[in-house]
Amino acid sequence: MLGGLTDACADRAEELYGLVCDRVVRVSSPDAAELTKLLENIFRSVNIALVNELAILSDRMGIDIWEVVDAASTKPYGFMPFEPGPGMGGHCLPVDPFYLSWRAREFDMATEFIELAGKVNQQMPYHCVAKAQRVLNDAGLSVKGARVALLGVSYKPGVGDTRESPALKIISLLLDLGAQVSYHDPHVPVLADFGLVSAPLQEVVEDADLALIVTAHPGVDYDLLARRARLVVDLRGVTRSSQLSTVVRL
Repeated sequence: MLGGLTDACADRAEELYGLVCDRVVRVSSPDAAELTKLLENIFRSVNIALVNELAILSDRMGIDIWEVVDAASTKPYGFMPFEPGPGMGGHCLPVDPFYLSWRAREFDMATEFIELAGKVNQQMPYHCVAKAQRVLNDAGLSVKGARVALLGVSYKPGVGDTRESPALKIISLLLDLGAQVSYHDPHVPVLADFGLVSAPLQEVVEDADLALIVTAHPGVDYDLLARRARLVVDLRGVTRSSQLSTVVRL
């Protein structure tokens, strides 16, 4: 997606990006190109916020949100599935909605719908920690002093990028509650701000009172993990095939 200040600028940019991109979509201006990017990111942000809000409601109603999303996805038209989770990370989705809202105020407009979606997604780490706290309580354990292991701390699977990762907020909240936090992430060897170092998967699971699946990296047998852990809170829906009573999903 590109636009130029002049036709000549756009021509040169199209020639350049055509060397490395399979498809170049040209629009009328850089402003239109930038707003196109923001629209795509905000579309995802809003829909993720919707399913996250429904996940919170489903939790209170005792309904499995993953079952609901899977069932709704069988509709052949008019529905695009989005999955709930602990929040959004990275350098785009958590930031772009608020950037556009700031810009909109220069045009005397409040983008309330967009801002609300951003706020819903920002609240998800708090909901996830509260759920972990309830699971520990139901097992007769206090979160204070409990050994909680986070599985995955990067903002998405298969990468080592922790920018705006919800795992960081979850760790901070758990530490504030007095939990003993450890983590495993093959892509993030150290979390210097917390003084934590990634531990081997088997070790971190077997030592924990509760394993919290925050980022579902590929190559992990989560069903096997669920059988070995004392308690599991799955924030990514990767244990949907498990019927163990020790496994609780978002």
